Amino acid sequence: MKIRNRNSEKGFALALALMMLVVMSVMGATLMSVVSNDHKSNGLKDTNQQTFYAAETGIKEAKRWMLAQSNLTPGNVPNVEFCKTDLFPTLGSAKTINNYVERKNLDELINASADEIKRLENYSYEFFITYTPDANGQTSTPTTKTVSGTSGGDISESSSYKSGSTGTATYFTIYSCGCDASKNQCQTGNIVTAIESYVTKVN
Repeated sequence: MKIRNRNSEKGFALALALMMLVVMSVMGATLMSVVSNDHKSNGLKDTNQQTFYAAETGIKEAKRWMLAQSNLTPGNVPNVEFCKTDLFPTLGSAKTINNYVERKNLDELINASADEIKRLENYSYEFFITYTPDANGQTSTPTTKTVSGTSGGDISESSSYKSGSTGTATYFTIYSCGCDASKNQCQTGNIVTAIESYVTKVN
């Protein structure tokens, strides 16, 4: 009858336990890394989406402002904080309409709960409006077209003009940016989303 040496098995069990500990540690570290990267990716995606919504809000507010104006004329180069002209490749120079630039935090426009207001304080938009630039990116001269009708629409949405008397349609471009910081704190390093919209106004 053979008697097995238990001492040799103790060494094997210790080595196996250490190997399993190493494997589990590597698996745990990998899982933590994946979860962390997913969290960062989702956070970045959410921030990009929110800055896009802020820029869209700027477009809507710009259209609302334009409707309230009786006269739209080119002014000086815009005094912008973060919606820089170099964010728009088609824009060479920028003579703003009525020398007007608007920037606001989203919490200034949206009624929400206290927690939501706190979050909206961290997102802002800024916009300026020009005549639609020519082929050289210049915005000092208007592009116009004689149309039938007394009211027009957003040419980016292919809105048709109402039939009626003849009018002159002037083409404008709204440049709007959303930022993941308050309106006066958006600096280099913040996420800025820039969009533009072409609109017409018929006189």
